[in-house]
Amino acid sequence: MAGKQRQYRQRIRSTASLEKIFHAMEMIAASRIGKARDRVTEASPYARALTRAITAVVSGSDVVHPLTTERDDTDRAALLVIAADRGMAGAYSASVLRESERIRAGLLEQGTEVDQYVVGRRGVSYFAFRHRGLAQTWVGDSDSPTHAIASDIAQTLLRSFLADKEDGGVAELHVVYTHFRSMVTQEPRVLRLLPIEVVEASDQEEDDIPPIYTFEPSDQEVLNALLTRYVEARVYHCLIQSAASELAARQRAMNTATKNARDMIDTYTRLANQARQAEITQEISEIVSGADALAAAS
Repeated sequence: MAGKQRQYRQRIRSTASLEKIFHAMEMIAASRIGKARDRVTEASPYARALTRAITAVVSGSDVVHPLTTERDDTDRAALLVIAADRGMAGAYSASVLRESERIRAGLLEQGTEVDQYVVGRRGVSYFAFRHRGLAQTWVGDSDSPTHAIASDIAQTLLRSFLADKEDGGVAELHVVYTHFRSMVTQEPRVLRLLPIEVVEASDQEEDDIPPIYTFEPSDQEVLNALLTRYVEARVYHCLIQSAASELAARQRAMNTATKNARDMIDTYTRLANQARQAEITQEISEIVSGADALAAAS
């Protein structure tokens, strides 16, 4: 019985240590989710306005631009997966990786070669374990992305899309990220970023009439400047959406883990008390039995 008490007490101590870690991670995620959610809210109007501006340029001019033109000279595609740098976020990384595998399988079935780009250590380790070659990776800022990271990713993807076939140019680029809907709902999504699809019905009202623009010095120069900015904005928007989703998933997962740890502590405490009571009862029984034996002998 004494051995069982020691085992239960050890489990109580180890579980209590884990409970403190889980609770600390929950508090950290809770303190950061507000800012991440504000960034998503603040960035959305800018992304919609930029989309409307590019739509007006493309629809109002006869300019043919490489970023809006389908390529038929190559059968390669690029796939950017945005995962997490750290774990303990429930099924956050698993969901986006599962979605990326679905998209990859569909591209391979069409006879398209896939160049893999990954954001986040969890994604890098996932593909490395499966011996997948990665074109480029970005790690260390999955829950707090910056404009500099988004610009670096966008420029890398643009170079890949604009490259010649002999240099590994791709015909299209897909981004797999997690869309932040609310604190309890985050869903993996796929965005075909290149060639640019500038019309997004979900972001516009049915009766929303786009404004008429006058472009100076020319449509071509305005389009060259806007399209690069557009790609950077979309990449940054995907990054901050994923960051908010990661923090929300981690807060929810750590809250559940903390509650489970406390339940385990209560269970082990009850079992330890039962073992202690059983030990006391056994000692009393042994003392009474010994006393009875001595009385009978005398």
